[in-house]
Amino acid sequence: MPNEIEIKFRIEDLPELTRSLKQAGFKQITRFTHEVNSLYDLPGEKLRKRGELLRLRKYGETWLLTHKAKGNAGRHKVRVELETRVENGHQMDAILRALGFAPTFRYEKYRAEWSDGTGHVVFDQTPIGDFGEIEGPSRWIDRTARVLGIAPAHYITETYAELFFSWKRATHSEATEMTFKALRKKSKSA
Repeated sequence: MPNEIEIKFRIEDLPELTRSLKQAGFKQITRFTHEVNSLYDLPGEKLRKRGELLRLRKYGETWLLTHKAKGNAGRHKVRVELETRVENGHQMDAILRALGFAPTFRYEKYRAEWSDGTGHVVFDQTPIGDFGEIEGPSRWIDRTARVLGIAPAHYITETYAELFFSWKRATHSEATEMTFKALRKKSKSA
């Protein structure tokens, strides 16, 4: 089973980070592309309680269905990840609902992807700030983080849902999803 090994980090200076990636031999694979994610669960949040995730993602025009098993979070987050392309995301949503799953959380971002052939570095512009992810073999992650000036103390292993709910508690936001529209709407009514 394929393992996903990754860390997230906060992006403070995107132009400097981009320069560092280019100097390290990384090539940009995709420009910033809009991405919408819906997490699904069964009644009683059975998947969440087991530490699992079922996600339907639309990245540009591409739909992906992903299952992530319960992970281990040490210095890096490690999880078994199964993913497949879906031809019709709206039909996949209908199938999941027919099987008893329901969307429980939505989040969106603009994502740009970079690679050096061994792993990936992505930049995510989210409604709660800019984050990066480094995904690949553990030693490669640490080497790449060093090149980018990211210390292990700044590694983040939380999911975007966990980051959103931490942000929500800290800001006292009433938003229920991590979308640009939901956060604009809540900030206007505050």
